[in-house]
Amino acid sequence: MTTRVGTIRRIAGPLIEADGLLGVTMFEVCRIGEEKLIGEVNRVVGDRAYIQCYEMTEGLKPGEPVIATGTSLDVELGPGLIGSIFDGIQRPLPIIKEKTGDFITRGVTASPLDEDKQWTFKPTLQKGADVSAGDVLGTIQETSVFLHKILVPPGIHGKLVTIANEGEYTLKDTIAKIQTNTGKKDITLTQRWPVRIGRPYKTKTGTEVPLTTGQRVIDAFFPVAKGGTGAIPGGFGTGKTVTLHQLAKWADADIIVYVGCGERGNEMTEVLEDFPKLKDPKSGKSLMERTILIANTSNMPVAAREASIYTGITLAEYFRDQGYDVALMADSTSRWAEALREISGRLEEMPGEEGYPAYLASRLAEFYERAGRVEALGSPSRMGSITVTGAVSPPGGDFSEPVCQATLRITKVFWALSKDFASRRFFPAIDYLQSYSLYKDALAGWYRTNLGSDWPELTEEAMSILQRDKELREIVQLVGPDALPERERAVLEAARMVKEDFLMQSALHPIDTYCPQAKYYWMLKVIMEFWEQMRRAVDAGVPLRRIIGLSVVNKLARMKVQPQDKPQALEKYFKDLEKEIQSEFSSLSAN
Repeated sequence: MTTRVGTIRRIAGPLIEADGLLGVTMFEVCRIGEEKLIGEVNRVVGDRAYIQCYEMTEGLKPGEPVIATGTSLDVELGPGLIGSIFDGIQRPLPIIKEKTGDFITRGVTASPLDEDKQWTFKPTLQKGADVSAGDVLGTIQETSVFLHKILVPPGIHGKLVTIANEGEYTLKDTIAKIQTNTGKKDITLTQRWPVRIGRPYKTKTGTEVPLTTGQRVIDAFFPVAKGGTGAIPGGFGTGKTVTLHQLAKWADADIIVYVGCGERGNEMTEVLEDFPKLKDPKSGKSLMERTILIANTSNMPVAAREASIYTGITLAEYFRDQGYDVALMADSTSRWAEALREISGRLEEMPGEEGYPAYLASRLAEFYERAGRVEALGSPSRMGSITVTGAVSPPGGDFSEPVCQATLRITKVFWALSKDFASRRFFPAIDYLQSYSLYKDALAGWYRTNLGSDWPELTEEAMSILQRDKELREIVQLVGPDALPERERAVLEAARMVKEDFLMQSALHPIDTYCPQAKYYWMLKVIMEFWEQMRRAVDAGVPLRRIIGLSVVNKLARMKVQPQDKPQALEKYFKDLEKEIQSEFSSLSAN
């Protein structure tokens, strides 16, 4: 391809106007100035290109050269991704730190993956086989818990001319040759893919399997399906980042991709410090053995923030194509939208509501629509999924602002964080009366089969208690609790148990930070058993104060910190607790 060289005409923050680039295409990567800063074309008028620069532009001068590379912004996919931390355009931050120190020098580049490291490749196909895009050529044990599958890149099909024997290979080594209609193609352990284009698949299917998160309020009342989409909106201090951290730590996914998009550096530092120390509940190994981190913090160039979520979703699609369940967390899409607004303003585009570009909703939809559960290309047949959860930071906690509203039109799970809950130290501060999940009905069959046949009824009963509690508390504020009949005060007590003994969950407690399925099933079951017994006792004339004074009430308050590493012992504990509830109420009625 002929190299096209233009010159800088104008500089406006991260936006560069360059003349003399006739034939340049949208989203083409350019090298800007003498330091060859990285940028991407986002508007073309004749031979003038408007380029968003992914690095600081201080010191650039009009007249400096701009080189169009002829390629779009892409990422390198292959062994070595797991456990890595990249910036928004897949530059490896630990390697860059070794080169430049604590601050990133402009124009610095580094290979995203270690090109010198040798990997043990085990072929799964033989010479002469007919292959097509997505076929598994071989495998590499990347970490102790993750088997990396080497795939035929998209767009390639033909006959396998050669394939490497089992042995040690670097990322640059050719491990296979495929004879196609246009000649032989050399296949290495890596492939590249443009971040703004979704990777292909056979079919997208529905899902009837929940993504278990270990957070009771989510798993019990507002579950998300594997391959689903969810949003966590909330004002400052309501716990968006902590909730996303909890999902990243404990979500029942094979691979975690965490995108820190415009967030504070100390929050990403917390992830980097905590994750290597945490044990994966699935394997007992370090969580970093199945995690990728993308950090584009608030003090990094704003344009790279816009690219970071596309980098993250492309990495997620690569692992989805291998047949894995991937969970992606974006924190936060509001900061991404602010970067979009800044670039749009410098392009002098017509602003929409609150200054955001008119295409804000369509860009958000393009991102979230890349989630889903799919049948991957190639053989052997395999299913993979990407579950996307995005935090939204509406100013002042106003859910009617454009980013929040556009997100709610796309996502199917809404975890609304409440400033009132957070101020009362009720965490997770998810408002159980404002949140919703559109996957609940689709997942009901799975819960009946795998958790308990009565689970949907238990959650419906608990939710009805919480709704009745809200109505009664409005009355209490007017006339006081003593004016209520015993039956209504019993509802308040049952609601208190659901809220304090079940929904409240400490992210800092070594046991309560993660709650397995069996435990939260039994927790809600015994609370509902207590409610049923209490209702009968009150109807029989037993004073509520005697019911509240039962010793089992204190045990219900402590069941969330009951050790859960031995499932059989845990089940016995709850069955004994259920019997104790029945026994104490029987004694109460007899007296």
